[in-house]
Amino acid sequence: MQQTNTVVETETQLPLGWRERLSPSKLKSIPGRYNLPRMFSRSSSNSSSRSRSKQPMRQPAPIKSVAALQTSFKVTDTFELLWTRRWSVFDAQHIILAGFTIFSIWIIEPSAPIIKNLAVFGYLLLLFMPATSQFFLPSWPIWTYLLYFFSSRFIPYDIRPDIFVKVLPALEDILYGTNFSSIFSSWNHPVLDVFAWFPYGLGHFGLPAICSAVMFIFAAPGTVPMFAKSFGWMSVLGVSIQLFFPCTPPWYERLHGLEPAKYGMQGSPAGLARIDALFGVDMYTTSFTTAPVPFGAFPSLHAADAILEALFMSYCFPRLRALCTFYVVWICWATMYLNHHYAVDLLGGGIIAYSIFFVVRKFWLPRPQVGKKYRWDYEYVEIGEMKQNKVLDEELGYNPVRTGKRSIDWADEFTVLDSFMHSASSSGNSSPTTSFRSDRSDRRRD
Repeated sequence: MQQTNTVVETETQLPLGWRERLSPSKLKSIPGRYNLPRMFSRSSSNSSSRSRSKQPMRQPAPIKSVAALQTSFKVTDTFELLWTRRWSVFDAQHIILAGFTIFSIWIIEPSAPIIKNLAVFGYLLLLFMPATSQFFLPSWPIWTYLLYFFSSRFIPYDIRPDIFVKVLPALEDILYGTNFSSIFSSWNHPVLDVFAWFPYGLGHFGLPAICSAVMFIFAAPGTVPMFAKSFGWMSVLGVSIQLFFPCTPPWYERLHGLEPAKYGMQGSPAGLARIDALFGVDMYTTSFTTAPVPFGAFPSLHAADAILEALFMSYCFPRLRALCTFYVVWICWATMYLNHHYAVDLLGGGIIAYSIFFVVRKFWLPRPQVGKKYRWDYEYVEIGEMKQNKVLDEELGYNPVRTGKRSIDWADEFTVLDSFMHSASSSGNSSPTTSFRSDRSDRRRD
């Protein structure tokens, strides 16, 4: 018995009005983000009238490497950049820094107006020359901190708050039930003195520069400026807290008990005096005795600096996390062994350091990329911890990323990160993430 298959063909019915909808006058222009690159030149057979009606193809600007540095010393280049810059709320940090700088210079005695004006003019010149501003602009908070710390000795005593003697020992008992500084410093030995001296007396002053050099060479471009700004602002905040909330350190309790402290009293090198006696050199006795902020126990900037350095180094180089953790524990023990800080001081410094790092990492810190060993290996930079839409990136052709396709113009590398979230359209695209933001804005315009 033979079977027959019957195929029924049905004609697809188009909706009414489809001819009008497909009319060229009704169609919108294709958004620019979907246009293919102009890979081929116009044919010479086009009529001259048509070529006149079309605008000439714009030549792409030369692509600069994300690791490139400025070499120009022309101040006019900086003025042109400021004129075309899209300002944001993050630029208020420069006004705040200028206020701290002016205040610190103003209270320094003697007045010496000529020297002060020359110093201000010299630093402004460094800020306005592109070749030097890329280093001195992100490090401005650090120089402000040093000037602020030194000049704080000239603040009149009568306008300063009272010195707190019993607050830190009481907090130590409440939080820990004991005084760790008293326990660690109760027994000392020359070997332990030297072991504590390395992080407290040497590493605290030299390690920031070493970390900056390592991150400049091996981390993503833009990491060092964020580290410098974080370090400087954290230090300015720490000194401000020490001035508005002055507290006596452990060495004061050992020398004077809980007697009221007064401004004008000399500081003390505490355990570092044994280092001077061991080497026969006055490295710390005079400097700590005449310290500008002798009652700045809380927060501990020794602990804050070490924790911030450890967080940045662990973020850029995860294999160094164990070493960074050891260094933090080492310097925290050294501060208490040398009788300079309570354990609660270390806790306060750690909270400030981690809070600043958390915000910077989320919004402005460049992300390290697998397989990139040096800064010059980076073809593009991804900023912060913004979520990516990989499906949309692949649809729009953003994956894989090629040289120059998602690179930002790093001519102003060390200042563009401040206003990154508000000036992505003016500073260019630096990653598939930022490109996605630009495409969303283009979509709204289209």
